[in-house]
Amino acid sequence: MLGQTNEVAVEVVSIHSEFLNQSNSHEQLKPLHGLIVAPGFGGRGINGKIEISRENKIPFFGNCLGMQMAVIEYARNVLNLQNANSIEIDESTEYPVINLMESQKGIVNKGGTMRLGSWDCNLTKDSKVAAAYGKTKIAERHRHRYEFNNEYRDRVFNQGTLKVTGINPKTDLVEVVEIPDHPWFVGVQFHPEYKSTVSNPHPLFVAFIKASLDCFNDQQKQTLWKKKNLIRYSLLDSSLLH
Repeated sequence: MLGQTNEVAVEVVSIHSEFLNQSNSHEQLKPLHGLIVAPGFGGRGINGKIEISRENKIPFFGNCLGMQMAVIEYARNVLNLQNANSIEIDESTEYPVINLMESQKGIVNKGGTMRLGSWDCNLTKDSKVAAAYGKTKIAERHRHRYEFNNEYRDRVFNQGTLKVTGINPKTDLVEVVEIPDHPWFVGVQFHPEYKSTVSNPHPLFVAFIKASLDCFNDQQKQTLWKKKNLIRYSLLDSSLLH
């Protein structure tokens, strides 16, 4: 359904992050034209690598937990906050960039700590997400327990290229992050799949597929350029033999 909007066939490659490690992640992720890190709970498979997408300019879409993992990866590998983590995974982490809201910490029943339902979000005017929606005020559905820790907002977002481009106007919580100079590196705390249908796919998925298609086309052009130059060099080398 997402490919139809962009007039392209989408091949979905399922990769279990629990089987990714430092030795094989580059090999498995580099051939992709886009990477989605989906929602989830708990620490299983949490060490799958995101920096491949960030460093190699492959379109990335982090959804709920995927957004949180993007923040953690950035804090660790760009800001050098070694072992930064979510308290969901490591309660004793020195840098809890993902945490429970203060109002949730005293609640024992896990169902009571979930942020559920539709919440408003204000988007930065010239951001990629605002361009995808075609507006700066949105409302999206949530189902999660942990949030970006606002105590780290200045430290994380004022010292590098990762920026906040979506804020909950009521709670001041971070809803959207992105890297402006990346072809498409976006993480959202909400669940866009809840409002996506076959006849009306969610604009963020459509924009992600468009960015992935652009990535594919760019790679095809580079491959063609290399082949042309290989032929050119081959002809030059053969001429030296006469």
